[in-house]
Amino acid sequence: MRRIIVLGSTGSIGTQALDVIRANPRRFELVGLSAGSNAEVLARQAEEFRIEDTALGAEESEQLVRDVEADVVLNAITGSIGLGSTLAALRAGRTLALANKESLIVGGELVKSAAAEGQIVPVDSEHSALAQALRSGTHDEIRRLVVTASGGPFRGRTREQMGDITPAEALAHPTWDMGRVVTTNSATLVNKGLEVIEAHLLFDVDYDDIQVVVHPQSIVHSMVEFIDGSTIAQASPPDMRLPISLALDWPHRIGGVGRPLDWTQATSWDFEPLDDEAFPAVALAKSVGRAGRTFPAVFNAANEQAVDAFHEGRLPFLGIVDTIARVVDAHEAPDQLTVETLSDAETWARTTADRLIAQQ
Repeated sequence: MRRIIVLGSTGSIGTQALDVIRANPRRFELVGLSAGSNAEVLARQAEEFRIEDTALGAEESEQLVRDVEADVVLNAITGSIGLGSTLAALRAGRTLALANKESLIVGGELVKSAAAEGQIVPVDSEHSALAQALRSGTHDEIRRLVVTASGGPFRGRTREQMGDITPAEALAHPTWDMGRVVTTNSATLVNKGLEVIEAHLLFDVDYDDIQVVVHPQSIVHSMVEFIDGSTIAQASPPDMRLPISLALDWPHRIGGVGRPLDWTQATSWDFEPLDDEAFPAVALAKSVGRAGRTFPAVFNAANEQAVDAFHEGRLPFLGIVDTIARVVDAHEAPDQLTVETLSDAETWARTTADRLIAQQ
């Protein structure tokens, strides 16, 4: 029986995690819940699961992690505000089921230095797929990681064809049902750029050896190519409950979480190279990841400001990544990475992004 704290319990990942826990009462015990601001839904969840330990907001979530005895903390908070809870979980010795990729990306070496080997288990479907495939060989046998991308709603369009995209169009993802920020990030492929940084940090593979491939069916969630020419892929119908269940009870699998592929039906899977000219976010993210220090934090903060501006009608769709690039180019990183320098860099990035957006 694993005792679970779910942070961000009212969001997409959080509610699906509760589905897994609800269906497996002999395997999991829910001991704590937190939400960002949705107190009404949080109260209903707490009543259903008979949970007394709840938290609202980032600071209370951190305190919940420190105070409540648990085996696993699922961090499904959205945005870099989840960094404090990530560090709190690691320092408390909990297994961290990480859906809040921003905290690892922004925290970088701060997070890695706080984590024991195997303490962070990824929840993202791509990184869960990589973790599963990597069990087929040693680290020295890896040739490259292949991260798949659906391509989003604008796959196949040129840059010129994306000049007048509306927020409603950007939110019409062909595969996944996600929140506003993550869905928009999938449309710009900023999300895939963040996932490349996450893959580098999780698996210690060089950026030159991490490739993004467009796979519109979203059946193959990622692949690992080994030095003997063998490629191991993890494939399943799109359903986040599968990687969530693995993260909650890693490395054990839970029966009946997701439906398998139907091999009695004829089907085909497509794989296409990424169009870096139309979608420059992945290449930009790689350069930011290589630069390290506070650059990933600046990338992420500038993106959050630009996404808000796009949905408020103050910035065109293409302006999102263009704004990130301009903010990154203007950034001068401090020599040391600390929680304080990260906070300062994020504040600077948000202010700079807002100023650049206002000038357009």
